Amino acid sequence: MKILVSDKLSEKGVEILKQGGLDVDVNTGLKPEELKNIIGQYEGLVVRSATKATPDIIDAAKRLKVIGRAGIGVDNIDIAIASKHGIVVMNTPGGNTITTGEHTIAMMMALTRKIPQATASMKEQKWEKKKFSGREVFNKTLGIIGLGRVGSIVASRAQGLKMNVIAYDPFISKEVAEKQGIEIVDLDNIYARSDYITVHTPLTKETKGLVGKDAFAKMKDGVMVLNCARGGIIDEKALFEALNSGKVAGAALDVYGKEPPEDWALVTHPNVICTPHLGASTAEAQENVAIAVAEQIVDYLKNGIIRNAVNAPSVGPETLPKIRPYIELAEKMGLFIAQVFSGRLEKININYSGDVAELEVPPITVALLKGLFSVIVNDVNYVSAPIIAKDRGIDIIESRSSKTETFSNMIEVRVDLDTGTRYLAGSLFKPYDIRIVKIDNYPIEVIPEKNMLVIYNKDLPGTVGKIGMILGEANINIARLFLGRDRQQGTAIIIINLDSDVSNDVIQKIEEVPNTISVTQVFI
Repeated sequence: MKILVSDKLSEKGVEILKQGGLDVDVNTGLKPEELKNIIGQYEGLVVRSATKATPDIIDAAKRLKVIGRAGIGVDNIDIAIASKHGIVVMNTPGGNTITTGEHTIAMMMALTRKIPQATASMKEQKWEKKKFSGREVFNKTLGIIGLGRVGSIVASRAQGLKMNVIAYDPFISKEVAEKQGIEIVDLDNIYARSDYITVHTPLTKETKGLVGKDAFAKMKDGVMVLNCARGGIIDEKALFEALNSGKVAGAALDVYGKEPPEDWALVTHPNVICTPHLGASTAEAQENVAIAVAEQIVDYLKNGIIRNAVNAPSVGPETLPKIRPYIELAEKMGLFIAQVFSGRLEKININYSGDVAELEVPPITVALLKGLFSVIVNDVNYVSAPIIAKDRGIDIIESRSSKTETFSNMIEVRVDLDTGTRYLAGSLFKPYDIRIVKIDNYPIEVIPEKNMLVIYNKDLPGTVGKIGMILGEANINIARLFLGRDRQQGTAIIIINLDSDVSNDVIQKIEEVPNTISVTQVFI
């Protein structure tokens, strides 16, 4: 079997692939059309961040069985198209977490002491001692958004510097955080109390622009902001304005919305220090991820063993076809729960009934956890999801029953939050006809896909029509609309599948419709 390594990879990784009996071609720097023309020859593709595995590339890869990403982020791979073609996508979580955490601390210290600016001045043979006076980090408050593996490393290193660490992460229990000496707070507290703010979440539709104009307005004057996670989490235009106004005293950036940047105004700002996406760029990290991805690809192609896959659980090839539809259902239910049910997660009860109860359900549970955590955790896949749940002190309870009253199969999830208990049920009507069939007390039959609006409202006439008019005026097409209610003229739920995203302005207009209780945009 042939493997294409299309990005620079440590020689140790290439050697492991060859020793595993695979025919390896190392061909880096390919243009998209060049890659498209040759990808049909290969069963495996190994990439880092430079190669973009787009739908065109994947469609042309008629023999491809696996894509291995030497690193955590897989935003350069179209996972949905790969899954459609039955291609397993693997990453290497953990291989570069220490490196990225250390880089964040290095950036914070360099920003604080103005080391890059002072170095540039010295190289111009200037002695501007007074110009580059800095500050201490001792006893300052560091606010961490996202307390996953990298966020936790940053927290421990900051504590070693005698900083006060607070964090926002809705998927970690207060007890677990307290054992690490970290105070868990909400986002408003992060903004109001922090002298430094660093983000360590994945880039998703939910986190894109998470730190924007409104967030900067809530921050302390003179705050310092860091992003060594993913470009786009911090709104670059809003950050530029906050730097110019003096609200933000300085920013340290390793990642950008466009790489390399198309508009260099932000990175050339005198109060910004920056690096070209170097968070994982150490010899140790690159060797670790190269070895890991090579071993995983050999295991899969030679032995059928799936490890660290982001779109397939670690099950045998004979079992996967039977449970794959339920895996997709469970993952979508997890994504729905994470975006619609607010509060700090404490316990998850999952009950499998009917046909699904006869299958191997642990991989389905893992898929639900993956969906749940992927909204906020940067390095989640089918292997890391249960570890994340354990590390965060979240109890997972599975049960089975042979019969279900209404449907031939059902997955029921009860989540205990600090705000109360919420319920979600899903069912498979036929292969890949996935439905959410009950939300709390509301019977409903929802197709969970793409862009959705979840609207709670009083069950009174006229609400649906007014919402439809607002969407129509915004040129947003309704694909499907589902309704549920607890009782006549009680409270109701409206779920709308849309063909495009909804702007905040449109959401605000819907919130102002009489009888509307809440509006949430959900991405599945």
